[in-house]
Amino acid sequence: MTSEQAALIEAILFVSKDPLELGRIMEFLQISDETEFEKILQTLEKEHFLDRPERGLQLKRSGGGLQLVTKPELHDSLKDFFTIKQATKLTLASLETLSIVAYRQPATLAEISDMRGVNATGPVKNLLQKKLIRISGRKKVPGLPALYATTQEFLVYFGLNDLSQLPSLEELTELFEEKEQPSLFK
Repeated sequence: MTSEQAALIEAILFVSKDPLELGRIMEFLQISDETEFEKILQTLEKEHFLDRPERGLQLKRSGGGLQLVTKPELHDSLKDFFTIKQATKLTLASLETLSIVAYRQPATLAEISDMRGVNATGPVKNLLQKKLIRISGRKKVPGLPALYATTQEFLVYFGLNDLSQLPSLEELTELFEEKEQPSLFK
C-alpha cells in the first residue's frame, strides 16, 4: 500500500456522507485484485485507526459499502455538542411497519396493514419521509398497489451491511417486548 493510496481512501471516505461501494473505490485507485484491496483496507485501518486510539473515527462496513464513522464511545459527547433531539427515534408503529417491510419486502400497504391489524398509512408515510423505505414497483393485481422495500438509508440507520444481517424474528420479538429503539448514533 502506498501512502498516497491510503491518503486517497481516507479522503474519499471523509468527503462522502454515504457508504461507498468497495468496487467504486477500487476502480478509482485502479486496483483489480480484491484480496490486495482488502489488505490495503486492513493496513489502513490498523495504522490509522486501531493503533491510534486517540483518533475519533473508525472504518465501518455499512449500507453495502465502506464509510468513516465516529467511534461509538464519543456519541454521547457528540449528541451534547450538536444538541441532537431524541426525535431521531422511531415510534413503535413505525418500527413494526418497518420490520414488516424489511422481512416481507416487497410488501403492499394492504399487506402491511393486514399484518399489523391496523391501518399503516401513517407509519408508511413517516418511513417514506425518513427515506427508510421506498416504492420499489407496483404489484400486478387490480389497482396496481405500490410495493414498498427498504433503502440504503435503512441499512445505514441500523448499522447493517446488507439484509442478511437482520436479526432473527425471535430476536426482533424480544426487542419489541423490551421497547428498545435504535438511535442514529449506535
